[in-house]
Amino acid sequence: MTESQKTADGTGEAAARASSPSRRSLIGWGGAGLALGAAAAGGAVAMARAGDDMEPAGAAMGGAVDFHGAHQAGIATPVQDRLQFAAFDVRTEDRAAFVRLLKDWTQAARRMTAGKPVGDGAYGGLPQAPPDDTGEALGLKPSRLTLTIGFGPSLFEKFGLRDKRPAGLVDLPKFPGDNLEANRSDGDLCIQACADDPQVAVHAIRNLARIGFGTVAVRWSQLGFGKTSSTTPDAQTPRNLMGFKDGTRNIAGTETDRLKKFVWVDGKDLDGASAWMAGGSYLVARRIRMNIETWDRTSLREQEDVFGRDKGEGAPVGKASEHDEPFLKAMKPDAHVRLAHPDSNSGVAILRRGYSFTDGTDGLGRLDAGLFFLAYQRDVRKGFIQIQQNLSRGDALNEYIQHVGSAVFAVPPGVRDSGDWWGSTLFPEEA
Repeated sequence: MTESQKTADGTGEAAARASSPSRRSLIGWGGAGLALGAAAAGGAVAMARAGDDMEPAGAAMGGAVDFHGAHQAGIATPVQDRLQFAAFDVRTEDRAAFVRLLKDWTQAARRMTAGKPVGDGAYGGLPQAPPDDTGEALGLKPSRLTLTIGFGPSLFEKFGLRDKRPAGLVDLPKFPGDNLEANRSDGDLCIQACADDPQVAVHAIRNLARIGFGTVAVRWSQLGFGKTSSTTPDAQTPRNLMGFKDGTRNIAGTETDRLKKFVWVDGKDLDGASAWMAGGSYLVARRIRMNIETWDRTSLREQEDVFGRDKGEGAPVGKASEHDEPFLKAMKPDAHVRLAHPDSNSGVAILRRGYSFTDGTDGLGRLDAGLFFLAYQRDVRKGFIQIQQNLSRGDALNEYIQHVGSAVFAVPPGVRDSGDWWGSTLFPEEA
């Protein structure tokens, strides 16, 4: 089990009230170097066991996920209920200024994931100056907040980094059926904020954007709810907006061998200049619009044929239970499960962390709703691209969905300790 799966668990509601009356009262700016993982509600640290048939440890008490580790939290960590994802454009040509921002962001992320306000907080400072924290998370628990940073291909065109772009970070090809919108795609870097409280996630992105003002600018963002994939597959499988269980065969956060094989970048994958990526991963983000109104008028039999699973139990065709091994040839040739299965993709697997979204209407009386798809993998060429090429050519689900946003990022390894920062392997101190 990885360090990123540790959460802080409380010892009881009364203890939580006694020991943590507010986020603000716990700290001052001078406490920024304290170990992270300290509980905001009770002080006991527990392991979030991905295989348990229950909520991850710390969830009920709004516990904190350890920010430090060999890998960034928010990848193999048990998936939270809410998402705020933001892609940024870099607005400076000053490398030193950008590195300072990464360090400032890391310091803020340490504090927010531990349930603490940024800097001196939202009040009590100089009345003549803006406060260090925007304040909307005061009194809220950490809610298992994780913050994960990634670097887009375009960043490597800046600051003389072209030779450090790893070979696995490729520009995605245009797949059949893509209808990508420029204002929902790409970005120099991204921040993924996941939490069980939407206000905690939004607060995190808002404050990082505020800290970065003038150095970076938000290019696009996406709110998500109702996780559609889980890194705890032995627990109850979540459902997507089409009503089907999603992510039955997803990689679990405790499957060390599969994580090593399919998710974490190995040093042998890299040349000398890109060795900074060892221990990281690659993220593909896709905004997938669902044609909800058409789907809702489709017969149950056709819906089940499209997926290759029954809608109630989630069992594959001809089987009784969700986790029964599917017999792919019993499914229709264009069934989604059949085409996405590792056996149809040379054994390839990816780790999914998707979320549902609803963003009002499209102006034509239809819901703007669907899936914000997040997939982590060891190599984009052997992961998402291979699977999506298979799906885009023949998946029956394509009649009901359309990919409208797309981005790919190199996610660096984790922050080791209080002296480390996001991207330190790419931007070492001596640079």
